[in-house]
Amino acid sequence: MSEGRPGGNARKKKKDNLNNRMALVGVTMVVLSLAVAVHIKGIDLKEKDRSYSIREENLEAQVAKEEERAKQLEEYRVYVQTKQYIEKVAKEKLGLVNRNEILLKPSNPN
Repeated sequence: MSEGRPGGNARKKKKDNLNNRMALVGVTMVVLSLAVAVHIKGIDLKEKDRSYSIREENLEAQVAKEEERAKQLEEYRVYVQTKQYIEKVAKEKLGLVNRNEILLKPSNPN
């Protein structure tokens, strides 16, 4: 039905071939762009992961220190409630002595 010029079909095939190649190049460029973007984002995520790991280690060390400090404070709280501590404070700060203690004062060599 369409009996056009001879060679018209060849031109159409060349044009279609060119369009297909351009489409293929366009799709390839898009895929490469996406691959580069994913790679760059992956590198960024690895750096964040490293910094978070370091931060996590520091926080774990800080938690361990605070737990040790809490343990020491608990031991001190128990010690403060003992008779030994009360006597020590009474002697040092208030100058009190037990009933059976004898105080010796140095003589003045004047």
